[in-house]
Amino acid sequence: MTQITPLAASVLILSYLCYRIFRTYWKLRYVPGPFWARITNLQRILWVKSGKSHEIYQNIHKKYGDFVRIGPDAVSISDPAAISTMYPMRPGFPKSKFYRAFMPYIKNGLLPAIFTTQDEKQHKQLKSPIAALYSLTNVVTFEVFVNDVLDILFQEFDKRYAGSQTSFDLGDWLQYFAFDVMGTMTFSSRYGFLETGTDVGGMLQAIWNFMLGVAPMTQIPWVDKLWNKNHIVSMFKPQTSSPILKVVADRTSERQQKAASNTTKETKEVNKKDFLSRFLEIRETNSSVPPWAITAWTFSNVIAGSDSTAVVMRTVFYNLLAHPDSLSRLYKELTGYEKQNGLSRPYPRWSEVSDLPYLDACINEAIRLHPPFCLPLERVVPEGGVTICGQFFEAGTIVGMNPYVVNRHQPTFGDDVDSWRPERWLNHNEEHRRKLEQSVMTFGAGRRVCLGKYVALLEIKKIVPALFLNYEIELLDPKSYEVENCYFFRQKGINVRIKRRDQKTSILAQESKKI
Repeated sequence: MTQITPLAASVLILSYLCYRIFRTYWKLRYVPGPFWARITNLQRILWVKSGKSHEIYQNIHKKYGDFVRIGPDAVSISDPAAISTMYPMRPGFPKSKFYRAFMPYIKNGLLPAIFTTQDEKQHKQLKSPIAALYSLTNVVTFEVFVNDVLDILFQEFDKRYAGSQTSFDLGDWLQYFAFDVMGTMTFSSRYGFLETGTDVGGMLQAIWNFMLGVAPMTQIPWVDKLWNKNHIVSMFKPQTSSPILKVVADRTSERQQKAASNTTKETKEVNKKDFLSRFLEIRETNSSVPPWAITAWTFSNVIAGSDSTAVVMRTVFYNLLAHPDSLSRLYKELTGYEKQNGLSRPYPRWSEVSDLPYLDACINEAIRLHPPFCLPLERVVPEGGVTICGQFFEAGTIVGMNPYVVNRHQPTFGDDVDSWRPERWLNHNEEHRRKLEQSVMTFGAGRRVCLGKYVALLEIKKIVPALFLNYEIELLDPKSYEVENCYFFRQKGINVRIKRRDQKTSILAQESKKI
């Protein structure tokens, strides 16, 4: 029997590696991009770990065009014209293994969710029973919860800051507000962020740590499976998602115990208002819903339904405060509407502010400028391949669109895409406005569009008028504003001073309305 010498073995191994590298390079040779992205995903990981991947993606698309090779099998696409092809309303482009990294590891394995599951049947199984809960018609019924949390926010602002003129980071309080609203909507009780003015139980930091750990793993899912998501590792390594899962488990268990011990009509009427009670009811009446679905639904509400809303809130408040002309125009719109039609005080109702043109434009501009998620939303090209904006890709290729980059596509949004300009949403015909709206990827697109979109819009359109009608807010230093991205986007440094506004305008408007 002929033995293979060490030299021959080395040559064979080296030849095979060269073949693999060449084959990998050759597959997408026609797509431009950074050199190392052609043969390894290492560069993508470094981009993520830099905290500036949104800027990096923006720059490489400026350099290479609408199609950029970002990995051996991966292409980033920036032209909004590709959205309807890659993110259709029908099944077709499955999610890549990118999303697996976001699934927390629990006792029985990975916990999927509507956002993270790759399985289309599982997605339908999870989404169909609860989709109606997140419709605009139903979400508006939660307005009373938002008002309750605004009460607490105003009490704390008046007690801590309005009289003393003490400065503080408004961004922190917007995040506290968003979390306490979602806590109230989900559990009929706040977490207590607003009352304490702190990160209660370290939950916010736990979510950020979760994102810091997850983001690099989205670029190398096989490492995530080996290092984080298996039974052996789970016995020795605590999961970063554990604090959030504990909140979910504790609140769910508490609700189930109360329901078992108290079956009065009054208790059922109170409980059925929040998301958790409705989740439990759906689980009881729908045998096709898996037992872990309640945990999956509630986990999504806690971890994605609050921080993402806070990102848009911070963006709109920072830019309005940093651009006095915009703030003045918004304030004139609000007070003008109040004088003519009356506004509920201290917090305008959704029905009163939901269609105000300039408020709408400011929120759309904030949604465009800083989406909460800033890496390509990856999909896998299906069997037979597909042509996207004139470029053919074979089956199995990973393609994705980065919301941060797509939302700043110059041919679509204009040369000033990096600037705050709400007016870009005004004074256009309906067709052009619809084109702009359909070119924004902040809430995703197609059949996987974000379920919580209307929850976020309700909160934002409530808090923006409420704060500016009741407080004068001074931004101390626009340059102190900082951003960071680890797939999930966050900001800090919105340092302000506030004081109460003169309420004469409100009183006159209300009297006029009565007459």
